[in-house]
Amino acid sequence: MKYTTLPNTNIRVSKICLGSMTWGEQNTEAEGHQQIDYAIDQGVNFIDTAELYSVPSKKETQGSTEKIIGTWLQKTGKRNDVVIASKIVGPAPFTEHIRSGKFIKTEIEDAIHKSLQRLQTDYIDLYQLHWPERQTNYFGKLGYTHDKDDAWTDNFAEVLHHLEGFIKAGKIRQIGVSNETAYGVMRYVEEARKGASKMITIQNPYNLLNRKDEIGLTEVLHRENIGHLPYSPLGFGMLTGKYLEEIPKNSRVDLFPNYNRYMNENSFKATRAYNEIAKKHGISLTQMALAFVTDRPFVTSNIIGATSLEQLKENIDSINLTLSDEVLKEIQAVHDNIPNPAP
Repeated sequence: MKYTTLPNTNIRVSKICLGSMTWGEQNTEAEGHQQIDYAIDQGVNFIDTAELYSVPSKKETQGSTEKIIGTWLQKTGKRNDVVIASKIVGPAPFTEHIRSGKFIKTEIEDAIHKSLQRLQTDYIDLYQLHWPERQTNYFGKLGYTHDKDDAWTDNFAEVLHHLEGFIKAGKIRQIGVSNETAYGVMRYVEEARKGASKMITIQNPYNLLNRKDEIGLTEVLHRENIGHLPYSPLGFGMLTGKYLEEIPKNSRVDLFPNYNRYMNENSFKATRAYNEIAKKHGISLTQMALAFVTDRPFVTSNIIGATSLEQLKENIDSINLTLSDEVLKEIQAVHDNIPNPAP
């Protein structure tokens, strides 16, 4: 395994982060524990979760993933061996069973308290805002279209002030954002320059089919020393190649047809081209796609997820693959021809 540190901290994390959002829906508690055991044995020490999980979001299973991690921590006593990241939901119709989604003090307190209980821990290493309160271009939107009816008003300083109280209380160690834009990140940076706590990471989708963060955001990350934690590095499984012929039974898209963000015509066209590159060079498409993400200079840790141990083994083993300049050149040629087919 390879390691780095979360920016501006001495928190050492593996370059592969174990994603967990299927635990409690597609995976049982026993399978979740098995995945953690295997990942730890391979040197992974970073686990990402959220109060929202498992997915898809349902009242009956909300918080189940944190509970599964919590029972593993209680059973093994290995809290000090892992770095845990979690998130508070933002406003959305599919989160109304949790709370309103506003980042006000009472809601943040409620979210952190319940997450700590489920995780059976006294602190969360990295606490993230799952998506912004304001309306902007995330979850499949490439460009920003202004909504004149958006009632949001600038509250970046206020949100940081609330989070700082929980940092001082020792309940969270560091803070970050998710599904955020360059504008949002820079507003938080501005507040940090005034003395507020700094958002040290951003967790956004990033993969061969969605490199939109390279348009503006990655310059911010480099210049402001903020780490990228890419999720969906395999595009909901599209970049494994398993959907190129048919939709496999019990795959995510088979079980949840609305998870079709990466299933458009250009995504298939690009994936076939990337698959040809992988075959030409004798590597798996899965590992090529993961290695590309892991080795980006702005990436702190690549969040991988799997529903089977076989998938997990291949995903983690991608850490041992370094793509040649020739492969990278061929990947870029496909991207230039079919840029961001699934933002």
